[in-house]
Amino acid sequence: MKFNLIDIEHWSRKPYFEHYLNSVRCTYSMTTNIDITNLLNDIKLKKLKLYPTLIYIIATVVNSHKEFRTCFDENGNLGYWDSMSPSYTIFHKENETFSSIWTEYHESFSYFYRGYLDDMENYEGIMKFAPKLNEPANTFPVSSIPWVSFTGFNLNVYNDGKYLIPIFTMGKYFEQNNKIFIPISIQVHHAVCDGYHISRFINEVQELSLNTQEWLRHK
Repeated sequence: MKFNLIDIEHWSRKPYFEHYLNSVRCTYSMTTNIDITNLLNDIKLKKLKLYPTLIYIIATVVNSHKEFRTCFDENGNLGYWDSMSPSYTIFHKENETFSSIWTEYHESFSYFYRGYLDDMENYEGIMKFAPKLNEPANTFPVSSIPWVSFTGFNLNVYNDGKYLIPIFTMGKYFEQNNKIFIPISIQVHHAVCDGYHISRFINEVQELSLNTQEWLRHK
């Protein structure tokens, strides 16, 4: 997968990037409740699982906008990936640990879903932190806390403050006013992502959750 270098000197975002990376190094998070009433009904009819379906929705929006695919490569160069795939957690009840595995993203939901099922069959029972080897550099993290609904969630990443890739966390869905909602938190770096971008992300996730006809029509 191609990593496209960014020419910072001719980048319209340069002053914002440098300010939030160097002067006021800043990450932030936002949590919102996504209406999944229609989505739950549709996937139940098709006997599909919710977790991979939501991962697909998140990955689809990530791949629709460059700011969520912008990061530093292994040599410290700034750029963005043509495409990114989700790296997600799965829980082991036996010893109360989890594993992180990844599934290659594909625009076709059915193709991605089959890949998810294959990965679960191969790695779900292996109780290691990363049982699927050779994870590519173009992945982003997704996790789930399905035991509790939350109104806010924040991760504290203790590194050099240059982790630019977004991090997504889902909670337990709940019923309110005859609708079903699920809390989803997104953590981003202000150097590459402003309030406008995170708001657009949330709105597009909601849109895909409400209108499944186009992308969920084939199992």
